[in-house]
Amino acid sequence: MSEDIIELIKKNVIQGRVTQDDEGIEEGMVGQPGVTELIKEALASDVDVSGIINKGLTASMEVVGQKFENEEYYIPDMLASAEAVGAAMEILEPHLAKSGVKPKGKILIATVKGDMHDIGKNIVSILLRGAGYMVKDLGNDVETGDIVEAVREEKPDFLGLSALLTSTMVNMEDTIKALKENGLRDRVKIIIGGAPLSQEYAESIGADGYGADGFHAISVIESLNSGDSLDS
Repeated sequence: MSEDIIELIKKNVIQGRVTQDDEGIEEGMVGQPGVTELIKEALASDVDVSGIINKGLTASMEVVGQKFENEEYYIPDMLASAEAVGAAMEILEPHLAKSGVKPKGKILIATVKGDMHDIGKNIVSILLRGAGYMVKDLGNDVETGDIVEAVREEKPDFLGLSALLTSTMVNMEDTIKALKENGLRDRVKIIIGGAPLSQEYAESIGADGYGADGFHAISVIESLNSGDSLDS
């Protein structure tokens, strides 16, 4: 029973179906339970929460990531699947502590000062939650001082900084400098992401990693979390 419903959750995430009213990529799925209904059914049946997350949500997004990389899926398809994961995690999060499932780590994420773009950041936030991380989204156009204060108060394992404009990406370096000045830089691993960025830029400003997209960001964080080298 539990394996069957987890497989259905996985299938519906891949299809990008949040509720039973959603069409999905395949035809003829309207009216069948979507991710929201299936998650509630799984919890009512005492299906293991960690199994739902690992075998249902994380595994499904690995498939979506592969499809995106192979150009079988495009950004709207990925967004639909990410939205399904986000809806699932909203339902699951209150049950995590009760089930004894511990997050892999705590992550703060923000779009830096002067930049209002947040679609990429939002996708990364959802994917990280689905991968088992506790994520606090500070929003967009976040002042450097506010990021520094959040790092001080929240004590995250990771800080994700996003920028889509060349005029605002310099604020990432300002943020890292401010963390150093406040004695906080060595307490958190910093990952940057956004269209104008690169691994070379990450290295030049003293960040720990660069995520080319949401799926790559997760692999970078997983590598940093396990202590693996990112040079390969």
